[in-house]
Amino acid sequence: MSRKIRANFRQHSAPMKTLRSLLLMSCAAFVIANARATTVIPPTFDQLVGDAELIFQGTVTDVRSQWIGEGAERAVVSFITFQIEDALKGSPGGSYAIRMLGGTIDGKTWEVTDAPKFKVGDRDILFVEHNNDQFVPLVGINNGRFHVQRDGQTGRDIVVNGEGEPVRDVTKFGREEESVSPAEAISPDQFKSAIQKQLTDQADRSAQ
Repeated sequence: MSRKIRANFRQHSAPMKTLRSLLLMSCAAFVIANARATTVIPPTFDQLVGDAELIFQGTVTDVRSQWIGEGAERAVVSFITFQIEDALKGSPGGSYAIRMLGGTIDGKTWEVTDAPKFKVGDRDILFVEHNNDQFVPLVGINNGRFHVQRDGQTGRDIVVNGEGEPVRDVTKFGREEESVSPAEAISPDQFKSAIQKQLTDQADRSAQ
């Protein structure tokens, strides 16, 4: 099922206004196009793993926002830095930062509606693509962010998707997913094992 990621840029803590635009990042600049929402088709697990340039588990250690560009191309971006705990694909090193459109400067917040939000201390498994080149450098925007959280009832760590829904079956990614209770959710280790298996299967297919 496809869903629309609204790419409207909104400013808070001041009179609310929406720039009628679709914001795309191109290296150090942004191109402002006609107003519309971006239709994102949730990727299958195979697409999620295959399209990612980097896959890692990490903890957010810093969120820093700044202005970039000049004139009509001036925009706010945020650099979200992760301490890498487990690199599954690619080589992110011990610390890695992704750049996203939007952020908070001097008490004012600019945001891309429906884009993932990060804060210091968040534990995530990310599927990264085109970092520094697109406004949210994750495969399928919010579909490329999986949060690791502690289940209050069982006391174990579980994986939830970008919508905050517990994950149980990776084969249902990109399809109509059923509602799952936290007790049924997979652990980060189970999720990473599934990723590693998918990487192996993709490598075997490529070698054939």
